[in-house]
Amino acid sequence: MLGAGLTVPGLSAAQTKAASGRSSQLFNFDWKFHHGDQQEASTPGFDDSGWRKLDLPHDFQIEQPWDQSAGPARGFKAMGTGWYRKSFKADAAWKGKKVLLDFEGLMLYGDVWLNGQKVADIDYGYLGVEVDVSRALNYGGDNLVAVRASTGRTNQSRWYTGGGLFRDVHLLVREPVSVTRNGVYITTPSVSEQEAEVAIQVELDGISKQSLDVVVRATIQGPDGSQLARTTTPAPQGIRLATVNVPLQAVRLAKPKLWSCETPLLYTVDIAVLRDGQLVDQVSEQFGIRTIEFSQEAGFKLNGKKVFLQGISNHHDLGALGAAVYDRAIERMFIALKAFGFNHVRTSHNPYSKSFMRLADKHGILIVDELADKWSEDESWPGQKPFSQLWYKILPEWIRRDRNHPSIILWSLGNELQMREDFGGFPTGDWGVTTYKIMDTLVKRFDNTRKTTVAMFPARANGTMRGSPDFFVKVIPPELSLVTEVASFNYQYPAYPAYLQYAPHLIIYQSEAATSTLTGAFYGMDKDKMVGLAYWGAVEYWGESHGWPRKGWAFSYFNHTMEPYPQAYLVKAAFSDEPLVRIGVVDGAGELVEWNDVQVGKAPVSSHWNWPEGSQQSLFTYTNADEVELLVNGKSVGVKPNPRNDPLSRNIIYWKSVAYGSGGTVTAVARNKGKEVARHALQTVGKAVALKIEAESADWRAGGMDLQYLKIRAVDRQGRFVPVAQDEIVVDVSGAAQLLTLDNGDHSTNEVFTVKRVKLHNGFAQAILRSGRAPGVVNVKVSAAGLTVAAKALKTVSV
Repeated sequence: MLGAGLTVPGLSAAQTKAASGRSSQLFNFDWKFHHGDQQEASTPGFDDSGWRKLDLPHDFQIEQPWDQSAGPARGFKAMGTGWYRKSFKADAAWKGKKVLLDFEGLMLYGDVWLNGQKVADIDYGYLGVEVDVSRALNYGGDNLVAVRASTGRTNQSRWYTGGGLFRDVHLLVREPVSVTRNGVYITTPSVSEQEAEVAIQVELDGISKQSLDVVVRATIQGPDGSQLARTTTPAPQGIRLATVNVPLQAVRLAKPKLWSCETPLLYTVDIAVLRDGQLVDQVSEQFGIRTIEFSQEAGFKLNGKKVFLQGISNHHDLGALGAAVYDRAIERMFIALKAFGFNHVRTSHNPYSKSFMRLADKHGILIVDELADKWSEDESWPGQKPFSQLWYKILPEWIRRDRNHPSIILWSLGNELQMREDFGGFPTGDWGVTTYKIMDTLVKRFDNTRKTTVAMFPARANGTMRGSPDFFVKVIPPELSLVTEVASFNYQYPAYPAYLQYAPHLIIYQSEAATSTLTGAFYGMDKDKMVGLAYWGAVEYWGESHGWPRKGWAFSYFNHTMEPYPQAYLVKAAFSDEPLVRIGVVDGAGELVEWNDVQVGKAPVSSHWNWPEGSQQSLFTYTNADEVELLVNGKSVGVKPNPRNDPLSRNIIYWKSVAYGSGGTVTAVARNKGKEVARHALQTVGKAVALKIEAESADWRAGGMDLQYLKIRAVDRQGRFVPVAQDEIVVDVSGAAQLLTLDNGDHSTNEVFTVKRVKLHNGFAQAILRSGRAPGVVNVKVSAAGLTVAAKALKTVSV
């Protein structure tokens, strides 16, 4: 049990999970931080009294000023170093046990010291490390952990990474005989409507080369919490490997409840380890019962049914939070994506957090889980050591960490690396083919239930790029795509028929689709026979900017606060059968730029009807209905059909030079076979006179880790949203929470987010509040000169 001598200030019982022989405690609170490098900061006697106090997760880079000289790739943020220190006491009763610090991630990489002794290198910060600190602890006394985090060199990443301890840290205490890190592996070898076979394998520490009386017991609970089955197996004796695998007798469950996008039902396995009849360890894992199948004939099937992936391919930051990982931020993104018909995320180009996968399981999101960008010794490799020195360490850690998640359907080993020899791994002269085959073999050692892939740069065979005269003549797929189990192509959907003619065995997945094609990339695929697509940058992210003052990718369907642009409704019209229509007003000239050998861009489209009197406005109506009638102040402008025969224009109807007059209402009425099925209207609104606060979460939890998102809008005298308001607002928060960030959704902002005042952008701002550890009342006041103040009282509830 958790020893009485463990003292971590502010840790509540709800944040500590203990079982006989094992304790796991959240280690996120009461750290000290310093931005910049500092000698001797790893030593216990170092004076850190002037350092800032904070709680994890933390991204120190997002807090730094925007710096035009820092360059666009990594989001106009300077590279740098941050130090973290934390003091704690260790229970004397822990002596003889394994005491570990589990760092889930560190950007970009770094090092860990305990009591002045270096105990770990974190070489690939997207996966983190578990550090055995048993020998370095001062049992019964004070201890000091110090962490140095570096953002690395600018050329080590092509996008914004963030910096620091951006994911959770835990302190674990377990017996010498116990389940290893990520040591439970659950599969479902056979599944039908009548019965499912569940196979469980448990890896144990502490029994190598010994003959011990150790038994492993697994208890399976259904989605409703009821106990369904139990199996017990003695651990083998005398095994000379460092850790010992214990395959348990398979369990058969009658009438299984299948995991799917619509019904993401989860089972639980409780593992108990008994030594000489006494419980010495206990862990739990969730899993889903489902089948996955990839084929040339049907693309992808889930539980025997065709599913077309309708997804996004994005980087890992979460808007104003930067890279810092919070469950609430991930969950609200999933909820928004599903509301627009998305069912899939590709984790470009690195493993996302454990909570990301857990929440994908919960919400029925299908994941293509990606390990890395390039297999490089230097450029575009985010490791503290080169690819050749790390790949065989990080790949097992990644697979073992994620393999029990039903949401994960495909392992992606890399991205856009087959067009340069120095990006393709080992120097074998075959565009990465040999490296892929070696990595695939290691994947199968730890999970043989999923296929593997690599996302292709949009080049042809022999690294032929768009600028080559052969590009449109010799339409031959890249060599690496011919051997991957699923052929993942970034863009290039018009070439897929030619690729299939050359190599009919290909199972095609469009791992990146250009948002500039709108739904052309979706309708341009054979949805019956292909796997699906993931729109690149469908949500704005930091870095990979196309020029100051934009701080990141801006050719998106959602802004970085997850507010949808009008084009998001066009995608919804394609992804969903629900009849809809949406008006978008053309708001300036569009932009096309060259990106990764393809053209990307976006036409600026607004969703308001406040324009200069007497002007003419061009509009789009996005719809999946047969036709749309447009009315201005009740008078019909005309009826136009949906151009469904053109994949590039399908569901898009253009209305040129519509008279605005003196304002009023513009209405789009969508009809199928002459019957109205949907309508959307925009109104001219008055001047802003007040502010309004909308809280997103009704179940805001105390405990120090939950977030509350507040939408702040300006409204007119009739309470209507004023999308052209630009007033400066001030946000004051008191009580059982703190203001974490304040943001207005402007991707070209020059403001940092750790402020309490910001100008409204398009009439909007977003405040993110972090709950305190104790439950209580939170008072929020938002004010602006000349506008009626908005105030709201909120509550956090006990965990």
